Amino acid sequence: MRSHYCGQTTADLLGQEVRLAGWVHRRRDHGGVIFIDLRDREGIVQVVVAPEQKSAFANAETVRSEYVIQVRGTVRRRPDGTVNPNLRTGEIEVAASELVILNRSEPLPFPIDDEYHEVGEEARLRYRYLDIRRPEMLERLKTRAAISRYLRRYLDEQGFIDVETPVLTRATPEGARDYLVPSRTKPGSFFALPQSPQQFKQLLMMAGMDRYYQIVRCFRDEDLRADRQPEFTQLDIETSFLGEHEIQAIMEKMIRGLFAELLGVKLPDPFPRMSYAEAMSRYGSDKPDLRIPLELVDVGDLMKEVEFKVFAEPAKDPHGRVAALRVPGGAAISRKEIDEYTSYISIFGARGLAYIKINAEGKEGLQSPILKFLPDSVVNSILERTGAQVGDIIFFGADKTSVVNESLGALRLKVGQDRGLVSSDWRILWVVDFPMFEKGEGRLSACHHPFTSPKADTVEELMRDPHNMLARAYDMVLNGSEIGGGSVRINSSDMQKAVFNILNISDEEAEDKFGHLLTAMRLGCPPHGGIAFGLDRLVMLMTGASSIRDVIAFPKTQTASCPLMDAPAPVEPEQLIELGIRVTKAKE
Repeated sequence: MRSHYCGQTTADLLGQEVRLAGWVHRRRDHGGVIFIDLRDREGIVQVVVAPEQKSAFANAETVRSEYVIQVRGTVRRRPDGTVNPNLRTGEIEVAASELVILNRSEPLPFPIDDEYHEVGEEARLRYRYLDIRRPEMLERLKTRAAISRYLRRYLDEQGFIDVETPVLTRATPEGARDYLVPSRTKPGSFFALPQSPQQFKQLLMMAGMDRYYQIVRCFRDEDLRADRQPEFTQLDIETSFLGEHEIQAIMEKMIRGLFAELLGVKLPDPFPRMSYAEAMSRYGSDKPDLRIPLELVDVGDLMKEVEFKVFAEPAKDPHGRVAALRVPGGAAISRKEIDEYTSYISIFGARGLAYIKINAEGKEGLQSPILKFLPDSVVNSILERTGAQVGDIIFFGADKTSVVNESLGALRLKVGQDRGLVSSDWRILWVVDFPMFEKGEGRLSACHHPFTSPKADTVEELMRDPHNMLARAYDMVLNGSEIGGGSVRINSSDMQKAVFNILNISDEEAEDKFGHLLTAMRLGCPPHGGIAFGLDRLVMLMTGASSIRDVIAFPKTQTASCPLMDAPAPVEPEQLIELGIRVTKAKE
């Protein structure tokens, strides 16, 4: 039906006859000559239909936007002054000798053209096939394909083997809710959709696969945000006989090559490294956005003896923190804006937002409701430590360390964005030396997952002080987003059982849920480790999209539903009976 794509019909084909097929992007009638911008996945070409071509002209008079048509014609140069330098096909046009309407289109629920139109997400997802016709969306999905193609090629060249792992598996505690699938052949039992292929890829290392990768679909039944979906795609990687620095070096080379080839961007070699403790101290986040030049500064030691209990009590608490955030030029921030920032950080548990404005030199130039509670010597020390200058503002956080980090870390990002402090470059780094465990509800939980190796050579060393144990874990962070996370894994059944015990998983429960893994560890398990990259998030960043929903062909909404297919939906009672399931109404 066609000899060329519309977007590939260029001056190289001058004088040749071509057959094209696609959608009518735009139709214009200029003094009896009809111009049609014909679009397919590769771009747009201008088709000219003259009245002399009676049959083609008659059909062209009836076409409207998004009609599907076929055109036969000759490629010729556009007249002087009509060249479009913004189009790959902008030097030429196709003089149609034949135009056939393959299918008509009813009026669209929203326009598809080069202009920006405010279209609700519900409408975009309900008519996703129309949304994808938009050149912007189409380019994002093509970029996604190019990213996947590059990653596969690189890993193939590095000796990695692409292996598929099961989608129906067993529910295991990995930090989020599982999606469960009832078993018809084993009534009362359920499969789980995998949150990740973690155990399977470790078992592949125990099988001698040595280097594995997979672009894999994963599922988590959790609350959604702009960068989360109930089903998502990750590039999953595992290796044997390599330490963390060797794994990181292979992954750095992959990401550097990806950015160089697709975006022409040169990333640093090697990537900078920062410990988890330093990231939390300076930025209040384990995924710091280094494009924003604002940092948190500890001032707790200056506040221990002040009479202001709001500062003094957290300063004396071993689990508390008092930190300052200096914003250059921030004295211009109005009281209304400060109130808005105060309301914003309350989301993260902060009970208020103290500040000092430096409007002029000397004590008289300071403006703050807390100055009366602070001795001059303390104020001077704060100004000196933060490097504050005239025209700046200093915000303070004082509470439990976690609350201060979350609230001031979020404020740092918001103020940086509001005041145009975000640089336009790409800032990437490794965050390393994560805690092995974190405090959960009355017990410890794994910071990454329970298969991460501690920085301990023996079980005895781990058990001596598990609260302060570091993990052999690492995250790759790009512009404030974690794009990949991994670790060296435990390869000793004794060490794995010890970690399970610390996580309040008994030996009996461990054998029941992870017996297959523990048995494999006892049968010649090599040292191994790996990483998983969030492909959706990586594509989102590389294409400049604001949400991963804009780089997934058929995403779910923020309520985990699909307007296009109207899913999830009830099923026939017969199906439920066959599965041994009864649906009851939940109490409101």
